[in-house]
Amino acid sequence: MSEEEQQELGKTLWKIADNLRGSMNADDFRDYMLSFLFLRYLSGNYEESAKKELGADYPQVGNSETNTPLALWYEQNQDDVSEFEKQMRRKVHYVIKPEYLWRSVAELARTQSNELHRTLEKAFSYIENESFSTAFDGLFSEINLNSEKLGRDYTQRNEKLCTIITQIAEGIADSPNDSDALGDAYEYLIGQFAAGGGKKAGEFYTPQQVSTILSRIVSFDSQDPSMGEKKKLDSVFDFACGSGSLILNVRKQMGEYGVSKIFAQEKNITTYNLARMNMLLRGVKDNEFNISHGDSLTNEWGILSEENPAKKMRFDAIVANPPFSLRWNPTEELAKDFRFADYGLAPKSAADFAFLLHGFHFLDNEGTMAIILPHGVLFRGGAEAIIRTKLLKDGHIDTVIGLPAKLFFSTGIPVCILVLKKCKKSDDVLFINASEHFTKDKRQNRLDDRHIDKIVDTYRYRVEEARYSRRVELSEIEKNDFNLNISRYVSTAKPEKVINLAEVNQALAKTESDIKKFTDEHNAYLKELGVNLLKSP
Repeated sequence: MSEEEQQELGKTLWKIADNLRGSMNADDFRDYMLSFLFLRYLSGNYEESAKKELGADYPQVGNSETNTPLALWYEQNQDDVSEFEKQMRRKVHYVIKPEYLWRSVAELARTQSNELHRTLEKAFSYIENESFSTAFDGLFSEINLNSEKLGRDYTQRNEKLCTIITQIAEGIADSPNDSDALGDAYEYLIGQFAAGGGKKAGEFYTPQQVSTILSRIVSFDSQDPSMGEKKKLDSVFDFACGSGSLILNVRKQMGEYGVSKIFAQEKNITTYNLARMNMLLRGVKDNEFNISHGDSLTNEWGILSEENPAKKMRFDAIVANPPFSLRWNPTEELAKDFRFADYGLAPKSAADFAFLLHGFHFLDNEGTMAIILPHGVLFRGGAEAIIRTKLLKDGHIDTVIGLPAKLFFSTGIPVCILVLKKCKKSDDVLFINASEHFTKDKRQNRLDDRHIDKIVDTYRYRVEEARYSRRVELSEIEKNDFNLNISRYVSTAKPEKVINLAEVNQALAKTESDIKKFTDEHNAYLKELGVNLLKSP
C-alpha cells in the first residue's frame, strides 16, 4: 500500500469519525474509533497467521452465524484448539477467540444483532486478560460501552454501536491489514483528533515532523554522529510518551529489528492505553515493550528506583516531549532524590528541568538524549540557571535547536530541542536557529523534508552557517552568564544596508542639476506660447 493510499485511508476514517460522532465530545469518540481500528488489526493479523499455520485445513468459508472461517475450524476441531492456541501464542504472541474477531463483530453489526454490545464487552475483557501472555489490564478501561452518550438504554447503545462499526467496516473493507497501513491510519487519526481537540488534546501527540528530528538525532553514533546510525539500540526510553508516536518513530528510523526493547511511561490513563494499542498495532510484540502508568516526576516505576549503580537501568537513547512548564510540587525528600541531588530542584512554577534531569539520569554513557522544551529553559534565572550552568560545565549539553512557532497543537509558542550526552566528544555547544525555516499552513506551520534534513545534517556534521548555525566555546557562553538564548549566538537579524554618503551626495547633486535643466526647458516652451511666468516668492 503506497503512502498516498495510506493517507487516503486515514482521511476516509476521519471523515467517518466526523460524521458519526454527532454531539459526542471528540476525545470520547476518539477512544471508540481507535479501539475498533485496533481490534480490526489484531483480528486480521491473527486470521492471516492462523491461515498460514493451518494451511490446507483452513476453511474456505465461515460458519453460518459469524461468517468466520476460523469459527468453523474451531467447531470441527475442538480437540485440537488448545494445541493450536499454544502454537499461535508462540508465533504471534496472542490469541483471539473466533467470536471476538473483527469479522464476527462486524457481522453482528451488519445484521443489527442485539448481541453486539454484550459481545464487545466480552471481547474487550478477553483481550485485556487472556489474549496475551502479558496481561494488558485496563487496556479498554476508558471505553465506556454503557455511556449515555451512546444512548439512554441498552437498545439505543447497541443500535449506535451497530451504526459505528458497520460504517468503519465498510470504510476499511478493501484496505490491507498490515501494520504499516493501519498503523499510519491510526497515527493520522490521533493527529486529527489532537488538532481538533485543542491544547489539552495536543499534549499527547508530537507532530511527526518534529519527532522525526529527535528520532534521527538519537539514532546516530553519540561520539561521532558523522559516522552515521548505530546498527542497533538495545533500549529506548520515553518518560512522557503520550500516544507513543515519538518513541515508535525511533523504531521506524532504526528499522524493525533496530531496537531491542522500548521502555516508556505515561501519567494520563487514557493516553497510556492509546500508547499500548499503538505499540501492538505497529507490530511491536508484547515482550518488546514495557510501558508503565505513573508519574515520572515522582518516579512511580519500580524498575527505575534501583540505587545500586551496577543494577541501575541505562538507556541507549532517550526522547521526550514532556508537558511544557508544568507546575509541580518539589519537596525536601525529592531534593535528596538521586536524580536531582547533584543539580538541585526545578522551581515549582516549571518542571521542565525536573523532566530533563529525570531522563538524563538514566542515559547510558554512550547514549544520546533529545528533549523538547520551551525556550524559557535557555535563559530563565534562579534554580534553573544553577541547573543549566552545571550541565554546561559538566559538558553534557551538546546541541541547542530552536524551532519555528506554531508547530504543536498544544501551544503556538516556539520551542527548542536540547541534545544531551553523558560523554561527548566536542567541547563546544552547537546552536541551530531553525526558527525561520518552515512552510506556513492555515492553522499550523510545517517542517518539510528539506527543513528536517537541514537540521539533522547540521547536527550530524556540526556545520556552521551564517544566520543558521554556530559552534560556541564554553568560555563565550560563560561570558554570557551561561545564558543559552539562541539569538545571542546565532542572530537571524539582517544587517542594515551600508550607505555610501559620497554616492548619495553625488546623486542629489545630479538630481538638482536635472531639475534646473528641465525647469529651464519647460519655462522656455511657456515663453514661446506667450504665457506669463510667475515669479518665485
